[in-house]
Amino acid sequence: MTDAVQSLRHDWTLDEIKTLFDLPFNDLMFRAQTAHRAHFDPNAVQISTLLSIKTGACPEDCAYCPQSAKHDTGLERERLLPIEEVRTAAMNARQNGATRFCMGAAWRNPTDRNLDRVIEMIGVVKDLGMESCVTLGMLTREQTRKLKAAGLDYYNHNLDTSPEYYREIITTRSYQDRLDTLENLRAEDINVCCGGIVGMGETEQDRAALLQQLANLPEHPQSVPINLLVQVENTPLYGTEELDGLEFARTIAVARVMMPASVVRLSAGRAAMSEELQALCFLAGANSIFYGDTLLTTPNPDSNEDLELFAKLGITANGEQARAPGDNAVA
Repeated sequence: MTDAVQSLRHDWTLDEIKTLFDLPFNDLMFRAQTAHRAHFDPNAVQISTLLSIKTGACPEDCAYCPQSAKHDTGLERERLLPIEEVRTAAMNARQNGATRFCMGAAWRNPTDRNLDRVIEMIGVVKDLGMESCVTLGMLTREQTRKLKAAGLDYYNHNLDTSPEYYREIITTRSYQDRLDTLENLRAEDINVCCGGIVGMGETEQDRAALLQQLANLPEHPQSVPINLLVQVENTPLYGTEELDGLEFARTIAVARVMMPASVVRLSAGRAAMSEELQALCFLAGANSIFYGDTLLTTPNPDSNEDLELFAKLGITANGEQARAPGDNAVA
């Protein structure tokens, strides 16, 4: 075990986390940058692409989600995508610079038959030389073993919010259900992608408690997506007061300090963020994004916009210098 791994903490208290949130902004950014530079190239950002392979009619009642069958958002139910459509989408993502291809299905949990079809898709992604990631809902231990045998690299399963605020957001599954799936993934040594959503009307205490849950897991998630709520009309959270941008950047920075060796992904909500706020988030330690104009069913910045921002900031995408379109881009 390396010194870097030995230095990682899993015993954060809420008081300690609150102290981080209360730091002067410049001091917190310095702490975050120091932690970030100890583990990562400070000017490199990993690029992933996310595809909805089965959209709509999810039986869960997540208050933020337009795919829930409980909310009338006008989203039509779709079947699981054909394998060739997935292959084409993955090839396009690779050509556009993505190194990881993520696939999401609107399920509470996959049936064994559907899991077998997703495993075929994982094989397609792996054959293209890309990392694979899926998010399919809750998993049994046996299903997790099958995904491991298929060569799955990452599994996404977010905690969403604090244990205390959770019942305000979801009632159809428990916090422990989510923790159990994370345990199944760790038992099979599958990389975990696990974070949450902020801006859902939670308090700073809830944001601190979410990060406490993530950092105090037996192993830090290898990837930590921090999502800013994308408000969709006719979902229960539509009309929620928007989270202040500096508070969002603080959340990114505190996550970086607490989980210094994890990739922190600036995830949903970027379409509504200014270039300045995104730059602050990269300064705070975010070093991964989703690339492409759609995240499952919600908007995401155009790929060219991302490359232009990277060029302005001197950020490299996946280890290659990102240049604006017209300069023989891309990473």
